[in-house]
Amino acid sequence: MDGRGYSARLIKANREASTDNPGVKLGRFCIARDVPVQDVASYFGVSRVSIYAWFTGKASPRLKHVQLIDKLLDKIAI
Repeated sequence: MDGRGYSARLIKANREASTDNPGVKLGRFCIARDVPVQDVASYFGVSRVSIYAWFTGKASPRLKHVQLIDKLLDKIAI
């Protein structure tokens, strides 16, 4: 995991969080590919704060977002 655009603290929190949370899975994908949080937030129509909370497992995405995450990750087949 490279994640040059992400803080070491966020990367550590993501690694320690459970992948039972779809937001954490999304976080691992985005960190590995250095996808900007602003781009993710815009795609899902939520704030950057929400995305950070999802990535660290502090919050879970709503069902409509979980469905988008699943679709996105399935399409890319990580």
